[in-house]
Amino acid sequence: MSVLQSYIAGQWFGKAESKALISAINGTTVAHTHQEEINFREAVAYARNTGVKNMLALDFQQRAAILKALAAYIQERKRELYAISHHTGCTKADSWIDIDGGFGTLFTYASTGRKELPSGNVAHEGPVTQLGKENHFNGTHILVPRRGVSVHINAFNFPIWGMLEKFAPAFLAGMPCIFKPATATSYLTEAAVRVINDSGLLPEGALQLVIGGAGDLLDHLEEQDFVTFTGSASTALKLKSHPNIMAKSIPFNAEADSLNSAIMAPDVSPEDEEFEIFAKEVIKEMTAKAGQKCTAIRRILVPAEHLDALANTLKSRLANIVVGDPHEEGVRMGALSSRDQLRDVNHAIEQLLETSECVFGRDGNFKPVGQGVENGAFITPHLLINRNPLNDGGAHDIEAFGPVATLMPYSGIVEALTIAAKGKGKGSLVTTLTTKDPAIAAEMIPILAAQHGRLQILDAQASKESTGHGSPLPMLKHGGPGRAGGGEELGGIRAVHHYLQRTAIQGSPSMLAAVTKEYVRGAKVIETDVHPFRRYFDDLQVGESLLTHRRTVTEADIVNFGCLSGDHFYMHFDDIAAKETQFGQRIAHGYFVLSAAAGLFVYPGEGPVLANYGLDTLRFITPVLVGDTIRARLTCKRKIDQGRTSPDGHPQGVVMWDVAVTNQHDELVASYDILTLVAKRQ
Repeated sequence: MSVLQSYIAGQWFGKAESKALISAINGTTVAHTHQEEINFREAVAYARNTGVKNMLALDFQQRAAILKALAAYIQERKRELYAISHHTGCTKADSWIDIDGGFGTLFTYASTGRKELPSGNVAHEGPVTQLGKENHFNGTHILVPRRGVSVHINAFNFPIWGMLEKFAPAFLAGMPCIFKPATATSYLTEAAVRVINDSGLLPEGALQLVIGGAGDLLDHLEEQDFVTFTGSASTALKLKSHPNIMAKSIPFNAEADSLNSAIMAPDVSPEDEEFEIFAKEVIKEMTAKAGQKCTAIRRILVPAEHLDALANTLKSRLANIVVGDPHEEGVRMGALSSRDQLRDVNHAIEQLLETSECVFGRDGNFKPVGQGVENGAFITPHLLINRNPLNDGGAHDIEAFGPVATLMPYSGIVEALTIAAKGKGKGSLVTTLTTKDPAIAAEMIPILAAQHGRLQILDAQASKESTGHGSPLPMLKHGGPGRAGGGEELGGIRAVHHYLQRTAIQGSPSMLAAVTKEYVRGAKVIETDVHPFRRYFDDLQVGESLLTHRRTVTEADIVNFGCLSGDHFYMHFDDIAAKETQFGQRIAHGYFVLSAAAGLFVYPGEGPVLANYGLDTLRFITPVLVGDTIRARLTCKRKIDQGRTSPDGHPQGVVMWDVAVTNQHDELVASYDILTLVAKRQ
């Protein structure tokens, strides 16, 4: 047995035993919290002074690289975390969700940052808007680090994933984090933080850990700080209403419990593959993590005529679920996280039985498998039926946070939507709609979307690769309206943006370019004698520009390009038809203009530019006619140092080039950005 320690102001803190934390498997003591009180004023000051300084000494790209290295470090040491996770009641599959899901999220955000964030600590959120008639006064938006502290208060059910899915975007955004995990399973979070700390990868002050209560932590936060919470709706309301949070309008993101639904659409019958897919999804969500997921299915909506068939199918499958110590062969569901949680779930079941009947789980014969499990927090899955789901209360308001779900029959789509929308506070994190008919999905999903954070449409095709009803993904939003908290987490780059300050800036193109570190049309360019494609990444400057020679577009150009590409669209070849259009005559292919522009600005010889790997924001503005003369301006728009290397190990960076193609009247005919890989000096 050990005393868990907080990690505060760069030091492990706490020696004296306090609360005993009990194994969910056998009731033995795993660890104790510490008695010593934390100086939260000191913790916040350390994060604000030391943490912010060291975080902002790095840029977005460097922090993304650290996330990747950290993910790999945790992955190499996950076995020791799996061993500790066993005490939380998890099966190996449950631990995979928490531990592998945690460092997997770090990998995802490392990739997201590398691809979507610039070098430096200013992200330009364009486009630039011309505010003056002559393009002397423009406006745009930038995203910058808040230079504050991010406080994360997490739930007991995901001690590692819950921490890392919040840490990843906050770290990318340059915010030092203070984590307060739920006490019951904090021994696993502490073990993960020790692994992270041992890596030596994080800058000093980037992460602090609070074991035990949060004390007066929220009293010391300022306007630039950020708070996230995962847990019950009632606790979320209490924290969100904290006087200091309200007085200083400190951003608060809540992901709270919700009574999620799974809906079998009216077109699905017991003979369909989708019927079995639906049943399998329900069983998985009832038993994974012993139902202790904020995204688990709590309400099962089924056409009334198929209620008995589905109930029998679910009961048959539940009867095969072996519950007990996950170390025992054949065990498919582990324990609840604690005896306290077991008491709460049993109490909620008793409340649910006032409006529902139990059809599986109350026969008195339940005995978990394993040695010493009589002191564990085991419970059998419970399947209930509410035969009057249009009535208020019951499973619409009461959540048993365990392997408990309630069947609800409905008649028709309108009634199904009405039932799904019921409940105290309304709103949920996720609902699954299982249907074979795209028309039904098109009818129901827009209505469901108003009260749900995520919707899974499940059919035979999707089931082949579906990650599941209860699996939040780093690329998609996690959160929901109403009772679910109204917050947003994950969602790819959106999560990073949540932790950044968005600010509108106005000024001349040259001033905006200086601030954003990105060329803005109308800003001063750097005209050089050396072709920009001949410069190494290290030497190239943003704003370095080439104005090409001119080229006159001929009839032969259009004919030859059409024959080469196979594009014989009438606007390029039919004089009579073209005269009837808004252009009044034939025009050149847009892609010919694109190709001709490349021919004007590309340097043909060997040089540092290695490859063109993308084209963005392409627009054809003004048609190019036979006899028009075009030219292009190529300007270095942005440099992104991603720490890339070529397959042969040579360093390289990414350069975005602004291309503006104009005609003889200086009218813009085509506009786009191209992305190239450019070699660095050895």
